[in-house]
Amino acid sequence: MPDSLNLPERLKSSIRTRVVRVFNDVDRGQAPVPRSDHALFAPGSVVWRVHGDVGAMMVGGIASLLLQMLHPAVLAGVWDHSNFRRDMHGRLRRTARFIAETTYADRTQAEAAIATVRRVHDHVSGTLPDGTPYTANDPALLAWVHVTETSSFLDAWIRYGEPLMSLAEQDRYFAQMAQVGEALGAHPLPRSRAEARDLIARMRSQLKVDARTREVARLILSGNSTSALGDAPRKLATQAAIDLLPDWARRMHGLSVSPLGKPLVRAGTFGVAQTLRWAFR
Repeated sequence: MPDSLNLPERLKSSIRTRVVRVFNDVDRGQAPVPRSDHALFAPGSVVWRVHGDVGAMMVGGIASLLLQMLHPAVLAGVWDHSNFRRDMHGRLRRTARFIAETTYADRTQAEAAIATVRRVHDHVSGTLPDGTPYTANDPALLAWVHVTETSSFLDAWIRYGEPLMSLAEQDRYFAQMAQVGEALGAHPLPRSRAEARDLIARMRSQLKVDARTREVARLILSGNSTSALGDAPRKLATQAAIDLLPDWARRMHGLSVSPLGKPLVRAGTFGVAQTLRWAFR
């Protein structure tokens, strides 16, 4: 009987352990980023609220990667200068940790994380298949990565966490996140929902899909990076990410969610998100 009384807490602990393993290399002693009162963003800020929801961030993160890879130069940087084909999980972990550090960690740790990324970018350059040179420090490419991430994170939060979020709060999120984009060297930077939409619209003419894009998308959607959560949550996260994409991006990738399947995907993802919130309370 006493054990049965502890069942909810044991279940919470099990879920938390799985999630921590997804985002942290615990076998090498990595632990979640502690929250600081002296972070880049104040506790209680809209950035803390949006980035603090595990379920929505997973969906938004997958969607943002699918958007980013549509830009040939962003794709080339990943293709030419990373081992993502052997270690997609590791790449996603590093991205998630950077977001956590720049959101919650002490300001000095956040600034160090930004400096590390800038040093890595200094060595990322090359030539596209058509002969066009690229460099990861290109402000416009950094702006594309920034706007796809912020838009996807916010869209996922609105869909699965705060459907009635005001436009003023959405604008505040973009304005706050511009601080990180600026520190990374991105330009131009959206500081409102309208500016984010305009920037994405202006960049669309540069986007394309080829065999390399399809290969990266396949790896992103294969789910190895979230397998520790279980097969059903993994599939829901990828389907919810596809559903979150703009229509034009889904068409470019050749992806879809059926009209009959869409309500099930959204309801199931909402249920998973609620369970994760319960587990981390």
